Amino acid sequence: MKRTLVIFLFVVAISIALISRKLIIEADSKRAEIEPPKKLATRIAERPDYVRGIHLTSWVAGSKRLRSSINSLFEETELNTAVIAIKEYKGEVYVSGVKEVNELGNFVNAIPDLKEYLEELKSKGVFTSARIVVFKDDKTAKEKPAWAVKTPDGEVWQDRKGISWSDPYNKDVWDYNIKIAERAAVLGFDEIQFDYIRFPSDGNTRNCRYSVRHSSISAIGALQGFLKEAHRRLKPLGVDISICVFGLTTTANHDMGIGQRIVEMSEVIDAVCPMVYPSHYNKGEYGIDNPNAHPYETVYISISGASRRLGDMKKKLRPYLQDFSLGHKYGPKEVRAQIQACYDSGVYQWLLWSPGCKYTKDALQSKAEYDKFVSSVSKHATD
Repeated sequence: MKRTLVIFLFVVAISIALISRKLIIEADSKRAEIEPPKKLATRIAERPDYVRGIHLTSWVAGSKRLRSSINSLFEETELNTAVIAIKEYKGEVYVSGVKEVNELGNFVNAIPDLKEYLEELKSKGVFTSARIVVFKDDKTAKEKPAWAVKTPDGEVWQDRKGISWSDPYNKDVWDYNIKIAERAAVLGFDEIQFDYIRFPSDGNTRNCRYSVRHSSISAIGALQGFLKEAHRRLKPLGVDISICVFGLTTTANHDMGIGQRIVEMSEVIDAVCPMVYPSHYNKGEYGIDNPNAHPYETVYISISGASRRLGDMKKKLRPYLQDFSLGHKYGPKEVRAQIQACYDSGVYQWLLWSPGCKYTKDALQSKAEYDKFVSSVSKHATD
């Protein structure tokens, strides 16, 4: 009898222990689901007084051979910011450690030593930004039709190049992209830069069907909603947030059919980057016969318009400028003309874009000239 009682009590004790352990594990699991990721890397490089940056593809950032020429630009010129692509429109993601990315097979190990490269850039005082293409996401939309923009027949919609888009209203899509941004923050990026924060514009967009009733008002609200959610989840990790917008948003009084209104979108982010590439403006735009051949005038009108519209938020302006040739030859003169147009508009920071990541060194000033510029602007501000 005693022996039976002892065995019974032993079994009860083991059962209680196992149940307690299960409850602890479940509690830890739930806590892991609701607690945001914690920033692991120390933020060495603070945002510069005036951002002067270049965009790098993941493949350039991942090549030690190609990095050497990029490093010399950071060491010898006014450049102080690197924007590195970590998610592109085809769906590839270049940061590891995101469960949903792995499940979709979207991870591509283009930058095997990403964390070490970020630390190297920070040691040079370079501010690092992770560029994430959000709603233009071909592979994800095709792999996850429930997330995709559809046709009236319920098929996955494609633009004129056969590219599919994720639905900007779908909060699972929001979550997917923000998780990638959170991972980038944990790895050590100083900023997250969201691109393609918009609705489709190319192809038969009249056939686009979304998860909610679509209108200009609802589209504007969806993009603002995404940015507010990104702000809520990313700011505790210590990163800045910037966005890319169409160049014409600087002067347009409507959403251009893509949901982008520069003033509303700038409210909860740290920097807004209108892509004011002169080659992308139609002939006759702003009364200029060929904007591509008049880089100063095109950028000046665009950025002046943005400055007026943003008012007190003008300091958030950080335009993308053109450092490539498309229909008109661009060299040091054309690149510098765009930079000067920004300064003459009262905007003192910018980013350069080159599809091949080949940047015009002769268009850039030295570090000493940058320091002199900062001192001069600061002096005028206090006079």
